[in-house]
Amino acid sequence: MLAPDWRRIGGSVWEFAKTLIIAFVLAQLIMVSVAQAFQVEQYSMEPTLLPHDRVLVDKILYRLREPRRGDVVVLKYPLNTQRNYIKRIVALPGDVLEVKNGKLFVNGKRVIELYVNNGPQGNYGPLTVPRDSVFVMGDNRNNSEDSRAFGALKENLIVGQALLIYWPPQRLKVLVPR
Repeated sequence: MLAPDWRRIGGSVWEFAKTLIIAFVLAQLIMVSVAQAFQVEQYSMEPTLLPHDRVLVDKILYRLREPRRGDVVVLKYPLNTQRNYIKRIVALPGDVLEVKNGKLFVNGKRVIELYVNNGPQGNYGPLTVPRDSVFVMGDNRNNSEDSRAFGALKENLIVGQALLIYWPPQRLKVLVPR
């Protein structure tokens, strides 16, 4: 009977362990700098996003291009940056935003938003969005703590753009505006 060659087995185990360590480190680097998964916790983005939806967020995109109207973004809540919120960008730096009789206007033009669950009640603004800021609102406008409550959002508080719902599988959907 042949005895096992422990050096060869030990070498194979070490190679496997090194591969696992490298894969773990690479996964952590990707999650910290490129993409990250987030779970939706509130009803403020209904019907686009529901509580317990899980979304994949691109954290590098805004280093390559400016935010755009319609982007769904994960942001650090300005009043407690330890918390993350998810909202939609509705106005950009320099835009004049106003809600009149529950209808959104940007730069004097009415914005048609097919994704909104009931338009916002009442009036807001007009407000000129400051430089280096965006104005964000939830799609469920009457159940959303957003820029109407905490003001224009500094762009450095944007974590990244939500790209897709990946869980639960029956809700799989791309979130990038077309």
